[in-house]
Amino acid sequence: MFGKTRTHGPWWLSGAAHFFIIIVAVKTETPAAWPWALLAMCGVSFFAWLGNHRRYRQIHDLPTSKVASAAQGYVELIGRGEPVDGEPVISKLGRKPCCWYRYEIEEQKSDNKWQTIDQGTSVAHFLLVDDTGACVISPENAEVVTSNHRTWIEEPYRHTEWLLMPGEVLYALGEFVTHSGNVGGHADEREEIRLLIDDWKRDQQALNERFDLNRDGTIDMKEWELARLQAAREIRNQRASQMNKHVEGVHLLRRPRDKRLFLLANEMPDTLGRRYRLWSLFHLLVMIGTGIGSLILFGVK
Repeated sequence: MFGKTRTHGPWWLSGAAHFFIIIVAVKTETPAAWPWALLAMCGVSFFAWLGNHRRYRQIHDLPTSKVASAAQGYVELIGRGEPVDGEPVISKLGRKPCCWYRYEIEEQKSDNKWQTIDQGTSVAHFLLVDDTGACVISPENAEVVTSNHRTWIEEPYRHTEWLLMPGEVLYALGEFVTHSGNVGGHADEREEIRLLIDDWKRDQQALNERFDLNRDGTIDMKEWELARLQAAREIRNQRASQMNKHVEGVHLLRRPRDKRLFLLANEMPDTLGRRYRLWSLFHLLVMIGTGIGSLILFGVK
C-alpha cells in the first residue's frame, strides 16, 4: 500500500483484493464468473473508499496539538519517536534498536507458495517528544504506516520487518490521557506497575523472550519478580523524568475507546492525508466502473 510506504493495518485499503478476485475469476474459465467478480470488486471498493475517506477526513480535520497543552481526548500529535529511558526496543529479526517493530516469517512450500509460519508486533511503550514535552505511546492495536520496511530471503524462509526508528518524525492520532503526577502516591504507582505488566502479558512471546531466563517456556516466581522489579523501575524512571521536566502527570496516547482511528506514522500528515485521499478517489472510480460493468454483464446474461 502507498507505493514505497508499507503499512501495518487493513490490507483491503489498497487495491490488492481486486487482483485476488480477478485471479479467481480467470481460474474458473467461465464467462459467467465475471459479473460476480465485478460485483465483488465493487463491494470491496465501496468499503475501501469508506475506509480511506474516513482516514483522510480525520487527518485533515483534526488540528495538531502540543503535548504540554493537549486536551484530554482524541488528538493529533507531531514530534519525534524516542525510546523510554533511552532503552530502545530490539527488533525480532534484524536485531535493530527501534521504537516499534512488526515481523513476519514465511516458508516456501513445494508448490512455490509462501506460507506464514510466524509473525508478531511489539507492544512496548515508547515516547513521542515535541518542543513542549513527552507523551508515552502505547502502540497496541495501532495502525502503523512506515517507510522502514525490509524483506530478505534465507532459504526456505522469507523474512519481512517493519520498524519505527528513534529520532524520526512521528505522527500520531489517538486518545490522549494524563495520569496523576503524584510520584509519592504508592497506590498510584502499584496500579501503574500492574497496568504495565498487563500490557506485557498481551504479547506472551515477547514477555518470555525478555524474562524467561532459563528458556523452559514458562515464567516462574523468580522471573515474575524480576518482571515486577523491571516494571517498577520503568514507572519510577518515567515519573522522575516527568518531574525533572516540570510536567504535571504522565501523558499517554492509546487506542481510543470509541474505536476511532489509532494511527502512527513516520511522515507528516499532509503527505499521508493526500495518499488516503487519492486512494479514496481511486476506489470511488473503481466502485462506479465495476458496478456499471456488473450490471451490464448481468443484463447481457
